[in-house]
Amino acid sequence: MMKYRISILGLLVVAVLGQSCVSTKKYKELDANYTQLQNSTRDLSVKYQTSEQALAVANGRVSSLEDQLKSERSNVKALQDALDKCLNSSNQGSVNISKLVDEINSSNRYIQQLINAKSKSDSLNMVLTNNLTRSLSPQETQDVDVKVLKGVVYISLSDNMLYKSGSYEISDKAGATLSKIAKIITDYSNYDVLIEGNTDNVPISQKNIRNNWDLSALRASSVVQALQNNYQVDPKRLTAGGRGEYNPIADNSTPTGKAQNRRTQIIITPKLDQFMDLIGKAPAPQPIAPQK
Repeated sequence: MMKYRISILGLLVVAVLGQSCVSTKKYKELDANYTQLQNSTRDLSVKYQTSEQALAVANGRVSSLEDQLKSERSNVKALQDALDKCLNSSNQGSVNISKLVDEINSSNRYIQQLINAKSKSDSLNMVLTNNLTRSLSPQETQDVDVKVLKGVVYISLSDNMLYKSGSYEISDKAGATLSKIAKIITDYSNYDVLIEGNTDNVPISQKNIRNNWDLSALRASSVVQALQNNYQVDPKRLTAGGRGEYNPIADNSTPTGKAQNRRTQIIITPKLDQFMDLIGKAPAPQPIAPQK
């Protein structure tokens, strides 16, 4: 991108030097073209970031459902093997064979429902993620991680972006991002919102804060009050909670891991669509008339 900008500037310089006197109109046209190219480049960068996040969420959903499909196919194979043994044995009755056939058919139907559910849930997660991240700048996406898992929205904010160093007070630079998060919460007006504070395993050393439990809860409370007081989010929808150092997502033995664990999660819990229920449980077997 830098080479691209330098090339454009080079063209402008050559254009200026190539003429002893460049008209003001010509210069303004060149400058307008340069500004338009800059805006196009910035828009492309935002779209790239959004696509990367949507792809990561989709891959996670596909992996989970493929595991379920693998398990069901393994079950079908076991049932088929048992059926083959029954067919090869003259002592087995027709009742057992009919039962095995019913179970195989039921499993095959469930596999097809899982495939359909996977396609629908992937589409839902991608749409939700795109809608949630479209207002975030490339810089903000470095400190804000948005995921959609089984219809639940998880927005993870780094402590460097949210709080003043070693404190639970909201920093000035967090305002712009929190205002966009507040808009997301307002858009999903029927959903409950849990603000969850998390820390690394380094003990806190402040007189008014006893331990990391206190720090995580205070930080969550600060975000809740900012959403209520500064962005008019209905407090009846908000819950503040702290998990201290006991919900790590990375290894606390490295500085990078500690930084990942120091985070505040905003969890938006919607009512799941009916098709999402297919992910959690298998359908009841449909009755099949016994073979004669």
